[in-house]
Amino acid sequence: MAETAQPRSSAPVSVASGLDNPRQITFKKGVGFLIAEAGVGGKGPCMPGPEGSPVCFGKSGAITRLRGGNLERLVKKLPSLADKDGAGAIGPSDVIPYGDHRIAFTVGLGADPAVREDLPKKGRWMAMLVAANLRGGHQDGELKEIADLGGFEARENPHPTAPDSNPVSVLKKKKKFLVTDAGGNDWLKVHRDRGVKVLAVFPDRSYAGSDEFQAVPTSVVKGPDGAYYISQLTGFPFVMNAAQIYRAVPGEAPTVYASGLTNVTDLGWHNGTLYAVQISDAGLASGGPPIGSLRQVVPGGTTHPAVAAGLFAPYGVAFKGSNAYVTTCAVCPNKGEVMSVPLG
Repeated sequence: MAETAQPRSSAPVSVASGLDNPRQITFKKGVGFLIAEAGVGGKGPCMPGPEGSPVCFGKSGAITRLRGGNLERLVKKLPSLADKDGAGAIGPSDVIPYGDHRIAFTVGLGADPAVREDLPKKGRWMAMLVAANLRGGHQDGELKEIADLGGFEARENPHPTAPDSNPVSVLKKKKKFLVTDAGGNDWLKVHRDRGVKVLAVFPDRSYAGSDEFQAVPTSVVKGPDGAYYISQLTGFPFVMNAAQIYRAVPGEAPTVYASGLTNVTDLGWHNGTLYAVQISDAGLASGGPPIGSLRQVVPGGTTHPAVAAGLFAPYGVAFKGSNAYVTTCAVCPNKGEVMSVPLG
């Protein structure tokens, strides 16, 4: 991994490289940027992946900090499933700091939680919300379970399809955590003492005459109005312009806040404006490479201006000062980057 100086420029600039399938990124003053690296899988065992091709297990996922010109993997040896070449991994997917020297992070799976029984011991952390204490440095084995989201999916299966759990986003709310499960198509509230509760289930949809597709909720963020905003990747066939952003209040049905987006992976509010990351502007099934963008979301709109376009597989976004920081090459082993994007 390498860190490069940031020149004065109006174009996106790489400020970090050498990441393994980087996903969500979070910034907190005094902590720096925290990045969930999904890893590169490993030697196995192998199993069918979400797209049908084999994925192999390894302990290559990590939680990484970018601070003061350095990249440091704070939590290592986390579970990861990836293609045999290390691409398109599923593993650590989002991370947030909370409390005193603590972090919480989601680990994805993208499969029936029952497959964990066929994985090595470390595989039990997949489809979970996990905590780690970073005081004095992290040592392998100090992870603590906050919630087994895969176990909840296996028992309850709120969405009427085969059990599938892939938690991809987490947000802290006082003593609770809010999580989106892209595999389970639901929004969950996690209380360490009271378990997991469903806040919303996102139904299948169609768009412009397409076949029905699953919602695949991705990021959840809190807005300046106190409501929560949830993005949608959409499932296969990943129809262009079919993704929506929902405004959600616990106890009420989510409503559509914006539409006309494509394969959204992350959201972020900055100075009263909502931004969205599209991993592929043409749709993940378009046949070409996943070239995406950072978009400024127009409330109630169906078209949203690009703040930065031509990004290769962008995924997560965080903000510091007047810049957005976007993880890119989110499906790449050892080639992921963090790009600094001036917001004007």
